[in-house]
Amino acid sequence: MNKKISIIAGILLVCIITAAAIVNQSFKGFDKTLEGNVSADTVHFNKPFKIPENVTFAGEKMPLDNFDTRESLEREILTSAYRHSSTIIIIKRANRYFPVIESILRKNNIPDDFKYLAAAESEYSNSVSPVGATGFWQIMADTGREAGMEINNVVDERYDIEKSTQFACDYFLRSYEKYGNWTLTAASYNGGRAALDEQIKIQQQNNYYDLLLSEETARYIFRAVAYKLIITDPESYGFTIKKDELYPQLSYYEVKVDTTVADFSVFARKFETNYKMLKFLNPWLRKPYLTPRPGKVYIIRIPAEGMRTLEKTETVNE
Repeated sequence: MNKKISIIAGILLVCIITAAAIVNQSFKGFDKTLEGNVSADTVHFNKPFKIPENVTFAGEKMPLDNFDTRESLEREILTSAYRHSSTIIIIKRANRYFPVIESILRKNNIPDDFKYLAAAESEYSNSVSPVGATGFWQIMADTGREAGMEINNVVDERYDIEKSTQFACDYFLRSYEKYGNWTLTAASYNGGRAALDEQIKIQQQNNYYDLLLSEETARYIFRAVAYKLIITDPESYGFTIKKDELYPQLSYYEVKVDTTVADFSVFARKFETNYKMLKFLNPWLRKPYLTPRPGKVYIIRIPAEGMRTLEKTETVNE
């Protein structure tokens, strides 16, 4: 029995020595890359980034002379830049969804920088938070219904990028009328006007950068600005992404529906597509059927020819 134990111990010792040698050799190779033998595609680890001297959000200058403001921005830049896979996906998605969001912001006279809030909210996806906030703009059900959105188990317009962006714009315009600057307007979308008003009253300050706010709202503008910096200049933050690697815009046309659709699989085949692609373009359709509200017309997007095979990249509306 002791002999068997000795043999096993000997084998384990050999394995440990071999593994240590392999690890040691690996670190020697890694050290060489740090000495300068770095390929163009090598990721640079543990590297801080130079913060631009002048940074603005919605045309309003960020006071980077203040150490706390500068450190807050640096925190979000580092967090986003070293959150590699998620930030790469955000950069890729931005190319697909920016034209839609930008158009609606322009129509409502909202500064273009507000498109980066959607990255902070949802990473440009129809995500659902633990408390039920849904869609690109993280809208709660009751809040959406109060604004006139249809939200039920068959249709949920929070998943419609155009309608949810319009909802956000309506909120921004009301906040801007109240606060008179875009930074507080953006902060109010995250923290709510009531909570923001309470802190303004308590602290007797009406500048976002001078207010002590909840952790999430305190980071909100800085996170959006970090995404702005990285998306507009990814290479400066360690991301090398070719133009043809960005997600293309989706080609589709629209049909109007005001009657019951019993089966969207059958409906999709009529337009030479399938259920999966139909639901991809219309995530607000929550069931495989549609029971319309009386008198309401629904706009359903249909994939244009070649959309799935990336033959076309421009949105088509008919």
